[in-house]
Amino acid sequence: MIRVLIVEDSPTVRMLLQTILDSDPEIHVIGTAANGDEGVRQALALRPDLITMDIRMPVMDGFEATRRIMESCPTPIVVVSSSVESSDLPITFNAIRAGALDVVEKPAGLSHTDFATIRERLLTTIKLMAEVKVVRRHRSRNRPDGAVPARGGKPPAILAIGASTGGPLALNTLLKELPSDFPLPVVVVQHMAAGFTQGLVGWLQLESRLPLKIAQHEQRIVRGEVYFAPDGYHLEVCSRTTLGLSQAPPVSFVRPSVTVLFESVARAYGAEAIAVLLTGMGEDGAAGLKVIHDRGGVTLAQDEDSCVVYGMPAVAVRLGAAGAVLPLDRIAPTLHDLVQLRR
Repeated sequence: MIRVLIVEDSPTVRMLLQTILDSDPEIHVIGTAANGDEGVRQALALRPDLITMDIRMPVMDGFEATRRIMESCPTPIVVVSSSVESSDLPITFNAIRAGALDVVEKPAGLSHTDFATIRERLLTTIKLMAEVKVVRRHRSRNRPDGAVPARGGKPPAILAIGASTGGPLALNTLLKELPSDFPLPVVVVQHMAAGFTQGLVGWLQLESRLPLKIAQHEQRIVRGEVYFAPDGYHLEVCSRTTLGLSQAPPVSFVRPSVTVLFESVARAYGAEAIAVLLTGMGEDGAAGLKVIHDRGGVTLAQDEDSCVVYGMPAVAVRLGAAGAVLPLDRIAPTLHDLVQLRR
């Protein structure tokens, strides 16, 4: 039984969330709170297995509540937010920076056309996130790492990145360290709840020195620009100059899929590709990373200690797809070294 604390200021939404969660035999709501301050006190008193966290609340918002909970009694936290309230998105992603694991869309009511889909995602996310072991602060181990093996004989010409659970914070850490003159185009798939990708890109842009964009169909690839897959579309590199979007069936149960992106990069660039697989639950991206590896590209996977969820990178390692396994804080310097070799 997963013991859940609901932190939500709206009595109507609070009751709806409790009804949804208690309808699942594996979940039990042990308490509710109407603001962040009350949520922090309830978390300390009840020690739940997971907390659902609203963002815009009186007394104390969801970011500050998340920060205090992760400092005092680390607990898996899932942000439940409305995708249409754009003013909440910076706070939402700052809550992820503070330690929240994921963000899901707030249910709009039983009569809403997407209620069943939103309900299922909420329940699934809670069950998965309740198993994640969280710590007071994200660990960073400055241990020596082996050199990334040289692959093929050609310099890199594109960087592809895939991430899922824990990815927003990992992407922020990586992208903000890339210099403004980074000479490669960057293509990214990050699994996000529908409606939050644009907000994620805006949040990442606050610290990134590279221009970040939501990819468009038939968009021309430009060096030094970062392209994200939009909600509900696979992102593919159609040629060395053009991106494409498609609504082909999901791969590994997701769309956009990291594997779809990586396989397209392998076809277009072969040994000139660099691919990075970051933290995430499941196996998406591992098979695609193997394709790039087998074609002579450089392949990196985030290590277990620095992952929020060591799922996708772990599968890649088991497949022999990762040329090097690195802590998060070593990935950007490694990319810098690879680019310097190119120059």
